Amino acid sequence: MRQKLRVAAYAICVRDGQILLARSPAQDGTPEWVVPGGGMEHGEDPYDTVRREVEEETGYRIEVTGLLGVNSSHRVFRNGFGPAVDHHGVRFVYEGRIIGGELRNEVNGSTDLAAWHDLDAVPGLVRISLVDIALRMWRERPVTGRLADAPA
Repeated sequence: MRQKLRVAAYAICVRDGQILLARSPAQDGTPEWVVPGGGMEHGEDPYDTVRREVEEETGYRIEVTGLLGVNSSHRVFRNGFGPAVDHHGVRFVYEGRIIGGELRNEVNGSTDLAAWHDLDAVPGLVRISLVDIALRMWRERPVTGRLADAPA
């Protein structure tokens, strides 16, 4: 079995009771909402990753106002008839404040739409679990930077 480690950084940006999300296709092609962010490039600091990724996916420049926590996920994936992949994801979750840019959709990237959503509408969205995990970190601000009962 092949092992793969992916380190990524994401930002929760909330203003006026709304959260900034991006839309990305799931494995089956179904559109789902995600927290803006993504994978680190080799040699890149997570702080720089989150700023770059938010701008790529939404058009906004952000100021990182805090590290909310770190979330780890561990899954085994099968891709067709190939060997299984033991995937471990480490996700830094930051809080960000919009300081410039204009809302726009990413072109030829991992997302196709960026939009503000009312916080109370989030439970009705088709979304990945990281949206809920990151929102809990934003609301609860765990001292350890970890939600002990968060799903992987």
